Amino acid sequence: MLLRWFKQLHWPLIFAMAGLIGIGTVFIHSASHYDTTSYITRQLFWTGVGLAVLLMVPMFGYRTFLSLGPVFYFVVLVMLLWVDIAGAHRLGAQRWIALGPFALQPSEFAKLATVIALANFLGERSPREGQLGTIIIALIIVFIPLAMIVKQPDLGSSLLFMPMIGVLFFLWGIRKRYFIYATAIGGVAAPLLWKFLKPYQKKRILVFLDPNQDPLGAGYTAIQAKIAVGSGGLFGKGYMAGTQSQLQFVPEHHTDFIFCVLGEEWGFFGSLILLVCYAFLFRAMFQIMEATTDIKARLLIAGIAAVTISQLFINIGMTFGIMPITGITLPFVSYGGSSLVASTFAMGLILSVHKERSIF
Repeated sequence: MLLRWFKQLHWPLIFAMAGLIGIGTVFIHSASHYDTTSYITRQLFWTGVGLAVLLMVPMFGYRTFLSLGPVFYFVVLVMLLWVDIAGAHRLGAQRWIALGPFALQPSEFAKLATVIALANFLGERSPREGQLGTIIIALIIVFIPLAMIVKQPDLGSSLLFMPMIGVLFFLWGIRKRYFIYATAIGGVAAPLLWKFLKPYQKKRILVFLDPNQDPLGAGYTAIQAKIAVGSGGLFGKGYMAGTQSQLQFVPEHHTDFIFCVLGEEWGFFGSLILLVCYAFLFRAMFQIMEATTDIKARLLIAGIAAVTISQLFINIGMTFGIMPITGITLPFVSYGGSSLVASTFAMGLILSVHKERSIF
């Protein structure tokens, strides 16, 4: 029985994910070995929790979680409300719920809860009937957690909702004219949104365009990140031998800027290994999506893939200066229990799609 259950798992996806978690563990240790906070111990604990979640989710089946999507979505909204009322403050933001020695970040689970809710909602409706009404309700489903996350403020996590809803609408079969309308409205509204940004958010955008206008202030992190990655060269300076990371010139190098540590210590080839692991992960996800005929499952996997790929692009883009600094972690690699557990939960759902198909 156990052997049959293991055979039903999609091992290429598991191996790719395990490789990313392993690389993350190695470089979290390098980035924080001198710190008394014991980040690596906590990350190992959350890795154990994440792997347990990964293996348990297929036992229940993705259909169970889709049917419970509204409950999961409501629970996440309550958590986001809790953050707004009594959340812990860190680095000028209120994004966490303090749980003893740990801190839970509901926005990480909000992305997954929204994907599940949207996949279930859109999957039950035909794109040939009443598209406008369905689109409006779907946008409301996205807007509520999005607005609560923006208020924290967490502009980075909120940006990930855009590719999510776009990909899901496209795969569902939205009419092209609605995409054209959305693009036109977005283009008109973009300049107006500038007025609603906080001063530090405006500063980040301006510094993104020209980091040297404030090299010791808002542009400091962007400049140091590019120095760290560029100084790694082809083969890097060696494990735990990167000056920018070990001397802490790059802030938050165990979380948002973990790629800087890898790029400096393992160089171009080390970075390539990381990207190859992601390539295998995404390939496995798309293989499972193509193999299923369940529209809800396809929407679920597409939404998870859209968020993960966007998060990867934005995080690495921050280190090269091609994306503004938004505080987004690198999936499976950066330090953070909430991010890791939410990501393994998402992979568990994808494994469940493969498992249920392999039964028949």
